[in-house]
Amino acid sequence: MNHLRYLLAVVACFAAILTGCKTPKDVTYFQDVDSVAVLAVANPLEIKIHPEDKLSIIVHSKDAQLSELFNLPVTARRIGYSGKSSLSQSQEISIYTVDTDGYIDFPIIGKIKVAGLNRRQIADLIKNELISRQLVKDPTVTVEFDNLYVSVLGEVNNPGRYNLNRDKVTLLDVLGMAGDLTILGRRENVVVIRNIDGKTSTYRVDLTKAADLYRSPAYNIQQNDVIYVEPNDNRVRQSTVNGNNLRSTSFWISLASLLTSVGVLITNITN
Repeated sequence: MNHLRYLLAVVACFAAILTGCKTPKDVTYFQDVDSVAVLAVANPLEIKIHPEDKLSIIVHSKDAQLSELFNLPVTARRIGYSGKSSLSQSQEISIYTVDTDGYIDFPIIGKIKVAGLNRRQIADLIKNELISRQLVKDPTVTVEFDNLYVSVLGEVNNPGRYNLNRDKVTLLDVLGMAGDLTILGRRENVVVIRNIDGKTSTYRVDLTKAADLYRSPAYNIQQNDVIYVEPNDNRVRQSTVNGNNLRSTSFWISLASLLTSVGVLITNITN
């Protein structure tokens, strides 16, 4: 019986090791930051326009009739705000689609190249064109994103596609939109997939190390990025058929139950 008890104890220890709860080291962000740490973000990036992006551009001036000449016909009226656009409630929208060469066709002015520019630069460019050509003396140009988004997949609480409505959006912002990582997501290996000029780049980010996160090119999110949170070992074990393999909880529980039954049987026989 002593040998049997020893065997059961060994089985129980292995089961506890392989199925134990995650430790704070596995789930805590920014473990390398102390109370006075100052970390710089390398190469802060604003969102810049790419071909096939969509923009809302509105021109206002004191002369409403004049400014209307430079606005597209209204294509829709935003009724309510669902978080899917940066446009405000009930705002009329006129949408420009950036062509494959990076241009939009602006009323009266004609072709304007906007690819590679941020919202402020586009607004300044159009404003300067209107003034320099003496078309509008006092224009106010508003530029908003319409269809810029990022996709979040894997072990987050709310995976899906999220619209970008600010000039600067970080990886932490987007993970917050998705409801944060689940307890089963790997903090040390978050994958960001980015397409730049037809070439796909992949970045791996360790959220447990703030210094690495802030230095990563993936810290500043760009439109069309795909963020994938890998599952940890516990989730992988759960995904097997019936969870029944050598590393699964059910396997070790079943084995311990079997050995206990055998022990009881042996005891009854010897008695």
